[in-house]
Formats: sequence, C-alpha cells, structure tokens
Amino acid sequence: MYKSAGVSLEKAGLAGQRAAVYLVLDRSGSMRQYYKDGTVQHLAEQALALSANLDDDGVVPVVFFSTDVDGVAEISLDNHKGRVQELHDSYGHMGRTNYHLAMQAVVDHYTESGATDPAFVIFQTDGAPTSRTAAKQALCRAAKLPLFWQFVGFGGSADSNQFDFLRKLDTLAVPKARVVDNAGFFHAGDDPMAMTDNRLYKQLTAEFPQWLTAAREAGVIR
Repeated sequence: MYKSAGVSLEKAGLAGQRAAVYLVLDRSGSMRQYYKDGTVQHLAEQALALSANLDDDGVVPVVFFSTDVDGVAEISLDNHKGRVQELHDSYGHMGRTNYHLAMQAVVDHYTESGATDPAFVIFQTDGAPTSRTAAKQALCRAAKLPLFWQFVGFGGSADSNQFDFLRKLDTLAVPKARVVDNAGFFHAGDDPMAMTDNRLYKQLTAEFPQWLTAAREAGVIR
C-alpha cells in the first residue's frame, strides 16, 4: 500500500508534498456489514499508507460519525491491526447520518493541532446526510481553511441517485458558494475492497493537486 500510494502521488505531481491525513468514517446503521467484513478497516490501512507518504508522524486522526460524532481516535503505524473494529465496537449504537458534525470535529482537531501543512481529509459515507443544508454550509465555511475533503462513496451502483448529493457538493459554484473548490467525490462501488490500491490512490489524488494550486492562489494556503 505504501509503495502504491507513493507511485500515485508521484504520478499526480505530488512527490514531496506534505499534508496531514484525516479519515472520517460513517457509522450509520446501513454501514454495519462494511465494518463486519473488514472493508472499513481496509480503507483505514490504505489511508495510513497514504499518510506515511504525506506526513511525518505515522498517525491518522479518525472521526467516527452517525447522528452525532461517535468518537475521535487515531490509528498509527504501530497500532492499526483490528483498530477500527475495536473502536467501532466501543461506540455502541449506530445512528443516522450527519456530515456537518463530523466536519466540524475535523476542523476543530486541525485548528487545535497547530499544523502548518494543509490537510487531506478522506470522508467515507454510504449515502446523503440527514441535514443536507448543514452539510453544504459546513463545506462552504471550511473552504476558507487549508482542508481538502475527498468524499468516498460505499455501496450502490455508479448510476444510482444514492450519491447525488455528494456529486452536488463536488460541483458547488466558485466563488459564489465557496472561495475555492475544496472537495472531490468518487464512488468506490458495492465492494470497495475489490478496488485495487493503485486505483483507489489514483481516485483519491485526482483533484487534490488542483485544489492546492487554487488554495495557494486564493491565499487559503500561505
């Protein structure tokens, strides 16, 4: 995974780029099977391998969300095996889907960390949020910060309307709605573990370079 991530970063023109990697994981009730079969754990390990190329501390902050923020924890190079399932089991009830609370948790963590590098946020979900207006507002507010949100959709088919809201978030107007385009989206399919590491990293890094350029030009990254 580490090598695949490095190759994808190089192909995207991101070799040497520094960024803090965050992982946001959906714990709504419909996600149960993806935790049970190891799919979410697998994504976390892929995120950790990406972080090992972009960051220097070998740690990925993880935000679990459903109706509320269920928990904020970390996975690291020396503590990741089975870690996601362990944390998931400790959080109890799986609720609905509220993006904006999880997004604010990332913003708070990043702001309080004192980081100077931008952040790359992998935001996994299997559907639209309960409050779409709050999610849209949260993304537009966050556009003023050095945070890029890469949404990853689990489940359903590529042509279903399951992810129409995320496609709309991905195409919100600039500068009318937000100062820069600070989000991307791709559909990982009904069986995300079937996606190769190379393909996943190619999709994850597809829009990040353009955001870096736009964010620098807009003064979001100083």
